[in-house]
Amino acid sequence: MILIKGADEIAWMAEAGRIVAETFEAVREGIVPGVSTEELDRLAHDLILKKGGEAAFKGYRGYPASICSSVNEQVVHGIPSGRKLRQGDIVSVDLGVRYKGFYGDAAVTYAVGEVSPAARMLMRTTEEALWMGIEQAVEGNRVSDISHAIQKHAEGRGFSMVRSFVGHGIGRALHEEPQVPNFGSPGKGPRLMKGMALAIEPMVNAGGWQVRVLEDGWTAVTVDGSLSAHYEHTIVVTGAQPAVLTKLL
Repeated sequence: MILIKGADEIAWMAEAGRIVAETFEAVREGIVPGVSTEELDRLAHDLILKKGGEAAFKGYRGYPASICSSVNEQVVHGIPSGRKLRQGDIVSVDLGVRYKGFYGDAAVTYAVGEVSPAARMLMRTTEEALWMGIEQAVEGNRVSDISHAIQKHAEGRGFSMVRSFVGHGIGRALHEEPQVPNFGSPGKGPRLMKGMALAIEPMVNAGGWQVRVLEDGWTAVTVDGSLSAHYEHTIVVTGAQPAVLTKLL
């Protein structure tokens, strides 16, 4: 874990987050029935480069694309392909940007046209859980205060928390310590300090919490085939409320 401090570091981290947010705005407009996840990947990749950033996921540990696009029962790390989105699908888009050596990372789950009330509730609950976790990311709290707030809200609505994948520190590397689970008792783990940057990212399933990874080595899906939603923001702990660097415009 490296603390973010100094005017240049703060500015570069903020710019990485801004590029992430602006890329999501373009991706959101492109999500319509009939578009392929491969087309969304090209859209995001080209825009990131145009804005002076680098696609952080491309080539990371061999990952072949610039975004992750996880549809319906896919939880995370879905690889973009020629698959066309259909009316009623939900798709989680996860993307990262590197700018002058600093990273921003975020995820949003989108509805493709009109979706079921159950899917809407899952999406809304997951996003609410993210913000409740962010509220706990204040100086002096502990990492598990974030985790507990997320779990309490999502499971209180009858959903389940994915346990195989967690949030993480971020800054000069895409993934840094500490890990930020989306479940657990409060008051445990590292104490949060000013300048600590975290990627907080609840993944919530409509059914059971268990997941499995497909033969491509990346795409994680729910074992029971239930829908899954994923939201994420990069934040920096300050002396007051956390700064949300990837907040959508």
